[in-house]
Amino acid sequence: MSGKSYITTIGLEIHAELRTRTKMFCDSKNDPDEARPNVNVCPICMGHPGTLPTVNKEAVKHVLQVGVALGSELADFTEFDRKNYFYPDIPKGYQISQYKYPLVKGGALNGVAITRVHLEEDTASSSHDQGDFSLVDFNRAGVPLMELVTEPVIHSAKEAGDFARELQLLLRTLGVAEANMEKGEMRVEANISVSTDPKKFGTKVEVKNLNSFRSVERAIEFEVARHIALLEAGEKIVQETRGWDEDKGKTFSQRTKEDSHDYRYFPDPDIPKFYISEIPEFSKEALKKEMPELPWERRERFKKEFGLKDEDIEIFVTDVELGKRFEDIVSEFKKKSAGKVGALAKLASNYIVSDFLGIRKTNPDVTLPKDFSDLIMMAESGEVSSRGAKDILAIAVLPGEKRTVKEIAKEKGLLQQSDTGALKKIVEEIIKENEKAVAEYKTGKVASLMFLVGQGMRKSKGSANPGVLKTLFEESLK
Repeated sequence: MSGKSYITTIGLEIHAELRTRTKMFCDSKNDPDEARPNVNVCPICMGHPGTLPTVNKEAVKHVLQVGVALGSELADFTEFDRKNYFYPDIPKGYQISQYKYPLVKGGALNGVAITRVHLEEDTASSSHDQGDFSLVDFNRAGVPLMELVTEPVIHSAKEAGDFARELQLLLRTLGVAEANMEKGEMRVEANISVSTDPKKFGTKVEVKNLNSFRSVERAIEFEVARHIALLEAGEKIVQETRGWDEDKGKTFSQRTKEDSHDYRYFPDPDIPKFYISEIPEFSKEALKKEMPELPWERRERFKKEFGLKDEDIEIFVTDVELGKRFEDIVSEFKKKSAGKVGALAKLASNYIVSDFLGIRKTNPDVTLPKDFSDLIMMAESGEVSSRGAKDILAIAVLPGEKRTVKEIAKEKGLLQQSDTGALKKIVEEIIKENEKAVAEYKTGKVASLMFLVGQGMRKSKGSANPGVLKTLFEESLK
């Protein structure tokens, strides 16, 4: 290495299939789970001559909702364009997209500035794994596709991965897309350059169709290392499009990079121009009223209301259903024990994150018991020990388990004994049996007290409340 300081610059282009009833410009069903090839097709999405597209209003609304969430500028005038290129998965010989007048401009997410968000139709899907020929499935052709383009302001693979994760979470929160990367419903393309001059970009290379967050980060890291190695060797970087081989962990050249003029964009003559201001339900105010709590708003509220750790908050924000269940549990605390809600909420969070999610890793079908709030209140009051609460939870979450957490605690002998009369007899017996430890405690050896408490827990077979035991020992040995 020469010791030069290299600056990495990354811009992302992210495509996400939108969740709508029908495709973008026709009435064919939009069903990403359809396994039979070429079922959801019609003359329009197959590009038959003489057919006319009609715009999916729901898809337009979805993109505008994303724009509102990003704090973007919503277009007033917008139009659709033809992006011309020839490939077997483009039935018309062109793709209907947006070029000069996208629906959304500007905004930011995760601290990353957004250039634009526009709407287009997806291509068909090709497979090349059956001999020396390719097969094309047109079910996906014409599905509404949102494309979001960032400014080139990302400087690390991790920052790029974090941005893509946050966008997926936003799309799911808004309900506009499932964005499952493993199904190809969200695809990331990274434009990467490396330079030693902070005022100039290096030669840009695009890595296409990255279908997991891990692939996004690994591909960027590989490309940055490749660029630096070429520059160190005095070689030039070729502006091109590259693919990513997950198994080999490296990119490979696909084709030289096209510029926008190569696609010969022009306004689609079959689709009318739109003025968004003429559609009242598409105003920013109307869209805001329908929007749910956004991920960053949720994080702030969880911090303020419950005082949880950031890593716990992230789990409840990203796992939306689990977050809702947690809030329902806190509501139960408010009804049953209003004065201790904060402490109970934190304790519930600890048991969910540390214990329940650990169980769910090996058994995905488990769910939190309906009376989980009762279990937490039993643990907080000392009715069951921490260990006992974990054991009860492991049983209560099992599919088909019908006993309440209190019934499980009783049947398994996990209820802690707090009856001072019964526990005093145990304390007296332990004091008689452990004269040496008693003498050491009286001379100032505090650890001997915990030894005595441990002996009491053993004699009670774990049923004694350790806090009550400790108090009784202290009183007896004054």
